[in-house]
Amino acid sequence: AIDLMDNYTVYFGHVLAKSFYPVLQRAIGVGSAFEGWSPREQDVVYRVLIPMTSPRGHSFHLELDTAEQMPVRNFRVRVQLECTCTRQQQGENMLCFLHHPEEEVRRNQGPSLLDTLCTKSYLDVHKTARWFYQLVRAIWPALPQSHNWHLVLLPSRRSCQFKVTNGEATYRIEMLFGVQRGDSDIFVSSQPREAHTESTFWPETYAVAEMKFFKHIARQAPPDSLHLRCLQLFTHLQLGFTFSTYTMKTIVMHLLDTIPVSQWRRRYFLQRLGDIHVNLRCCLEEKCLNHFVIGNKRFPQEISLPLDITSAEPPNLFHHLALYPAAHSQVMSEYQDL
Repeated sequence: AIDLMDNYTVYFGHVLAKSFYPVLQRAIGVGSAFEGWSPREQDVVYRVLIPMTSPRGHSFHLELDTAEQMPVRNFRVRVQLECTCTRQQQGENMLCFLHHPEEEVRRNQGPSLLDTLCTKSYLDVHKTARWFYQLVRAIWPALPQSHNWHLVLLPSRRSCQFKVTNGEATYRIEMLFGVQRGDSDIFVSSQPREAHTESTFWPETYAVAEMKFFKHIARQAPPDSLHLRCLQLFTHLQLGFTFSTYTMKTIVMHLLDTIPVSQWRRRYFLQRLGDIHVNLRCCLEEKCLNHFVIGNKRFPQEISLPLDITSAEPPNLFHHLALYPAAHSQVMSEYQDL
């Protein structure tokens, strides 16, 4: 999947070199497939995040939507035109969007990003997704994989999803796109957090920081460490229950943060499964499960977090259980079944 995405990135660079569309960076593998565990091995989705930076003559500015509280923080990506007159004086063949007559700019170099993928001044997720689909379809015949594989595009409004098949094997890939918060490992991305996310809302995502956390653990873990197997088994067990895979992943990440990696070896397997089990029960009884990344003072230093993330109060992922007694009763009875 990453080889395919790397090939796409090279061609994206060629095709978009002189355009005023977002500049696409190398894809980052995120989610369970790239963290080394998947609850259903037979239908793994390879999810990649493609960071976007602003094209020439434009800049991106992230604006927090203050109506939303953590952990569902939505941002808007405001696109601003920048003066490029000095670049033209230095011999760069580009008209300034701000200071050249609009007709001349339109005739000689095409529309700005504001005229293509934006709604008002904000980058629009739906328009960006449609643009990605067109790029993926147009570039596919040029890729080496196209000789042996068949591409099928799948419908999605906020990402670009497709599968590639060669008769025996099928890989499903979801391309999310996002903008980095400064030089940190936190991004705002196209992935929705709830059913009706506005097209100009880009929810904050911690997926890159979480993937790097699993890599950090893997570097320290002994060869026979079964921490990923524990997570895989537990998430597989709860398929069909209301517990989300993200809940199970959060519980295991908290335990990996507190139990030394040497104690996740094969001989401790049943003890660690017991810890996950007990931890889930305690969190359900207390109606409290803290977010793993936000407000975590113990987060590995090599993973870069913005100051407002490290200093924040960790949000409670089980907040709804405290608000709705019926929901709490349901999950407690499901826990008994599990």
